[in-house]
Amino acid sequence: MIADHISIAGVVIAALFATYGIFRYQKGGSRFDLLLSLAIALGVMLVSVVPQIFEPVSQLLGLKNRAFALLGLATLLLFALFLNLLNRVREAGRRSGEIVTGLAVRDYTDNYLSHEEKVEGHEGEILIIVPAYDEEGGIKDVLRRIPKEVLGHEIKTVVVDDGSKDATAAVAREEGVPVVTHVVNRGQGDALRTGFAIAQAERSLAVVNLDADGQYKPEELDRLVEPIIQGEADFVLGSRFLGFYEETGTVRHVGVVFFSRMITLLTGVKVSDCTNGYRAIRVSELHKMDLREDRFNANEITLEALRNKLRFHQVPVSMMSRAAGETKKPPRLAYPLGVFRVIISTWLR
Repeated sequence: MIADHISIAGVVIAALFATYGIFRYQKGGSRFDLLLSLAIALGVMLVSVVPQIFEPVSQLLGLKNRAFALLGLATLLLFALFLNLLNRVREAGRRSGEIVTGLAVRDYTDNYLSHEEKVEGHEGEILIIVPAYDEEGGIKDVLRRIPKEVLGHEIKTVVVDDGSKDATAAVAREEGVPVVTHVVNRGQGDALRTGFAIAQAERSLAVVNLDADGQYKPEELDRLVEPIIQGEADFVLGSRFLGFYEETGTVRHVGVVFFSRMITLLTGVKVSDCTNGYRAIRVSELHKMDLREDRFNANEITLEALRNKLRFHQVPVSMMSRAAGETKKPPRLAYPLGVFRVIISTWLR
């Protein structure tokens, strides 16, 4: 009788997990969360209804089948609660990021856009977004090298100061560049989302991401924006492997090649440099992209562009060693593991 009650309880719990996963997916959740919920539901059902399938393991541990089934059921439930908590933390972090971005964009529109500009926008403008976090040593040179126009189109530059503790914002303002500031450091992903929101408020033709560390050359902007200006592309990705790479032959080189081939395999579109942060996007297409990641966001942006059928183009660019300051990338295995997680979770949406 007890065994029957355990089986019934397991089936009910499994059904609840499956229903929750499907409900979340229909409300905009990711395929990854759906598959995870269904996998947990299946595990709970198997442990509850057919505990004998775990007989080899239970014998190894010296447990009876039903005892092991109860242990397995409890473990799966605990794991499910952990995943639910993790999901709630992610959602809370995302909401915090939306608040920070909203405040920054409102600050920009209030301080840098006139009423007429808010209404009419800047048709044909190329907006350069420079996300920066503690980059006072190199940002001045980068900003001074950005041209005033490219291929007959006006260029406007905006620095998104992502909670810097140094004089990054002050240096940028001294160069006469508009600066919006995140009150706390949120990561490059949120800085770019703020920049994209500003590009939409500006109604620019294209938005270009340019790092503040001097690794990319502002002099190569025309390569990125020309396919958009000519109406040939919506998303243009710079590639060091089609151009010049100063750190060729390093471990990072091998990692970028591996992940680029992984994305190529998953999408069926050849991507030669998936972690390159030098890109141009047609502003009218930004609303199609669901961007959530705070870090390791280069792969998410590319995958979202391909998933939403943005016309994709790659151009050769140069990638130099960092000109000043310290890298913000996490050490050792944290970086490749983070990139791998973002690729898989984005692809499973």
